[in-house]
Amino acid sequence: MLDLSTKLPIDNDLIKSANLCDRFTEDDLGHIGKLVWSGYEADEYSRSPWKRRMSAALDLAMQVSKDKSFPWQGSANVIFPLITIAALQFSARSYPAIIQGTDVVKYRVVGTDPKGETKKRAERIARHMSWQVLEEDESWEEQHDRLLINLAVVGSAFIKTYFDGSLGHNVSELVSAKDLVLDYWAKSTSGAARKTHLIPLYRNDIYERIESGIYLDVREEAWFQAAPTYIDQPTRSESDTRKGKVPPREPDKDAAYLLLEQHRFLDLDGDGYAEPYTVTIEEGSKSVLRVVARFEEGQVERNQYTKRIRRITAQEYFTKYSFIPSPDGGVYDLGFGAFLGPINEAVSTAINQLLDSGTFQNSIGGFLGRGAKIRGGVYSMAPWEWKRVDSTGDDLRKNLVPFPDRQPLAVTLQLIELLIEYADRLAGTTETLVGESPGQNTPAETSRNMTEQGMKVYSMIFKRVWRSMKEEFKKLYHLNKQFLPSQKDFGMGDDFIRREDYTGNADQIAPVADPNITSSTMQIYQAEAVWQKAFTSPGYDRDEAQRRWLKAVKADNIDTLYLGEKNAEPLPNPKLMVEQAKLQGVQAKIQAEQVHWANELLLEQPKVAAQIDLLKAQAAKLIAEIGAEKAATQISAFETIIHAFEAYHGALNDRVKAMTSGGKEGGESKGTSDGGDVQGVAGPSGQSVLPAAAASMAPGANGAMGGG
Repeated sequence: MLDLSTKLPIDNDLIKSANLCDRFTEDDLGHIGKLVWSGYEADEYSRSPWKRRMSAALDLAMQVSKDKSFPWQGSANVIFPLITIAALQFSARSYPAIIQGTDVVKYRVVGTDPKGETKKRAERIARHMSWQVLEEDESWEEQHDRLLINLAVVGSAFIKTYFDGSLGHNVSELVSAKDLVLDYWAKSTSGAARKTHLIPLYRNDIYERIESGIYLDVREEAWFQAAPTYIDQPTRSESDTRKGKVPPREPDKDAAYLLLEQHRFLDLDGDGYAEPYTVTIEEGSKSVLRVVARFEEGQVERNQYTKRIRRITAQEYFTKYSFIPSPDGGVYDLGFGAFLGPINEAVSTAINQLLDSGTFQNSIGGFLGRGAKIRGGVYSMAPWEWKRVDSTGDDLRKNLVPFPDRQPLAVTLQLIELLIEYADRLAGTTETLVGESPGQNTPAETSRNMTEQGMKVYSMIFKRVWRSMKEEFKKLYHLNKQFLPSQKDFGMGDDFIRREDYTGNADQIAPVADPNITSSTMQIYQAEAVWQKAFTSPGYDRDEAQRRWLKAVKADNIDTLYLGEKNAEPLPNPKLMVEQAKLQGVQAKIQAEQVHWANELLLEQPKVAAQIDLLKAQAAKLIAEIGAEKAATQISAFETIIHAFEAYHGALNDRVKAMTSGGKEGGESKGTSDGGDVQGVAGPSGQSVLPAAAASMAPGANGAMGGG
């Protein structure tokens, strides 16, 4: 039990204080620092077997090879990328399925909502929190992208959610499993007695926190004046190897200090009940930098009679993301690194043996008999090079015996194929799931069912990720309830949010992503099924079904693209559309006939004009031959025929104009000339023809007046 000379009563001043270190004596701070360090060491020891497995898994995933001296120095050292492929496949499927577009958070409406106020509030919360994680916290999406890759390899990852006063908004920070030290046999993250977050901080970072009143002023301490102490821990050296780093030979003053931020329970008021606090110490010196309460006034429950503390609900900052729970009940879960690690090493060993066998077969070596007169030592062979020896060819052949030719066993290749096949089954990276063709003549439905069954291994993991993300959003919800201004505008439009909107139940917060859908094809298939049902059965919201389908196909600007049935123009009557189509066909036929007859009339016009000119020439010839007085009767007949042809020519012009201009003509056409009106007779297609009297009197018609 912690025995301190200073007792701190639990009151609002203690809860709101940014740092309690100045309330303790130097000896009290020393006792607290030792207690934090001893708890950290105990938790590290409990998880040491898991750390070894985790380090080996990271080496395989990152293709880190170590020097080999067997079977000889410089032998083959290939690492087959089984774990790497599995982690990339999981990340490629999970990232777009879990984080979809700009809608990440939703708030469900539970119970009756006659006025629709609860729905409007839920929509405001969903839009605001989605904007927070995607826009305000710029690193949120990147942190979760890294989380999914790390989760597939290691099996556990953590998100630390807190309000950053310097930035003025909530922050979600990725904490890898190796940097959050827990007792391996703790029941859960929230149920662990201690949680130690390893935080590297540079000298300037500590200085800034001292000036802000967050850390105790330790600028005069010897450890702060000296260079950071490099502690050669196995996990740290292995991590540096993966990053290509080596420990510095000399102290580096610009290196980072390692701080231990431990979330634990301390009895600072001496009542026998340990309250939740956060204590930060420097690793090398064990110096305490900060002690702060990890609870709010509303989380303290007291006995109504004695006013003693009955229970305190601690404020949790860490959300655990789980891949596959550990069968032994440990708090750290398992990833592909644990399941595929032994298989990956076996495959790599077999492949290296094949490569070493090929190297051995391609090399020159054997036994040298005593009869060969060759100087001692190792002989190296180079192209186009001849070695001078004192032995004859026959003696040399007799005394040079190469090593026996031992080809690699065929069963080795079969073993490699078997191991890779079962590794693919375990990781869910079979042919159909990595985009390869399942074979010719495979029915589409069969291929779809195979893919869906193969994705089952991912469905259970997606469900766990969805559950963890819901817990993270609940923490952000509580932070908004605590730190959000009374009203805040956000986004590019007129969106706003009020703090009172976050007074409801945080359990109604959930991710938008459906944990049961593991592919975009499945999402589109489900949206189409809902869309078809909505348009064939009553009671559905058709606008919502249409928007879900557009969202499934990843359409942009859905609100401007689809306005809804109420705002859409009514569709035309189908029967009216059919009749209009028929009428258009009739009109097109009439127009085609008009064009045809217009062309015929255009061809007729030059003939009529030529006939008029011929009649005028004949009349002039007749007058010249017999004189005007004698030919008066014939001239009168000529004029009558010419007037008739001129009237006919005018009627042709009017008809051509009517047809080409789109006008409509009746059954008659009228033309005027100096000789009076001439009636035209309409033909079957509306074409005016030559009057019968004029046609019979025309030259060459039945021989009348032919040539005078």
